[in-house]
Amino acid sequence: MTKTVWMTLLMFAGLALFASAPALAQYSRAAAESVPMKTERVKVRDDSGNVRYEKRKVRVDSDKWGNAAGNQYDLAVDGAFEGQTVAVLHFYTGEGFDFSLPKKALAQKGFSVYRWMNRAPSPEKLEKALEKACQLWIISGSTRQLNDKHLAVIKKFFDSGKGVYIWGDNQPYYADANAVAKVLFNGQMTGNLMGNQTVSLQEEKGKPGLLPNHLLTTGLEYIYEGITIATIQPNDALEPLIYGSAGNLVSAFYDHDGKRAILDGGFTRLYINWDTAGTARYVKNAAAWLVNYERFGDEVVAAKHRNPKDEEE
Repeated sequence: MTKTVWMTLLMFAGLALFASAPALAQYSRAAAESVPMKTERVKVRDDSGNVRYEKRKVRVDSDKWGNAAGNQYDLAVDGAFEGQTVAVLHFYTGEGFDFSLPKKALAQKGFSVYRWMNRAPSPEKLEKALEKACQLWIISGSTRQLNDKHLAVIKKFFDSGKGVYIWGDNQPYYADANAVAKVLFNGQMTGNLMGNQTVSLQEEKGKPGLLPNHLLTTGLEYIYEGITIATIQPNDALEPLIYGSAGNLVSAFYDHDGKRAILDGGFTRLYINWDTAGTARYVKNAAAWLVNYERFGDEVVAAKHRNPKDEEE
């Protein structure tokens, strides 16, 4: 398949996804558009000197990295998920990684964060806390913290439709990431590759870049891949999301039977070079997608952002 054909198919797939989706009040108008456009009235002069005005689609303004500038081009509108909690098992806390940057970004969409640092709670405490969470993020360390009872709790949570984000990094920082991924969808990451590059939209299937025109890549034309990164091993359950500059699969997602998860080999994006291309928007998009509105509906949306039609019904 040629590069041009690949990009054309992806563009139409993205448009079809957006067009077929309901008008969801919590999603922005840019949902599923990696390169949002706006309509401008443009003056046109023909060969005879006659002037007329035409409406044309043009790119919205960009930030310094080339992504659409402004929170209105995130997947979700600000405050959409007030009252929802992201639970975080935060096992790698070296190099000053305190989760403050992702926490601040998530707060823009209304999410609060409940975090365990360095060690896991008991399976019983984890299960109790997850009753109040809309999703679970796991940031792996180099040694296992989660036992089989923990994994059973996480699988039950996942099977209920609640989202799971599994973060690892270069070898050996994927001990719990691989344990959880194996139980949920037979996933695995391996290796240690130097990244530290920004990748753009994928121009050809399986090549470096991020998947265009998906809800997760709303407003994202460029994204920073992380410093040293692990490689996701492809399987039939996972859809590729980000291929790194070395051609390795850095991030993939699971979206089947009303259940959602993301597996990612580059957790350094969460605290190193945070202001490089796309990281804050990506984090917000990921949480907005993992909340799984398509399954839970207005149960997970702040009252002021619920669909008026749903309120009437």
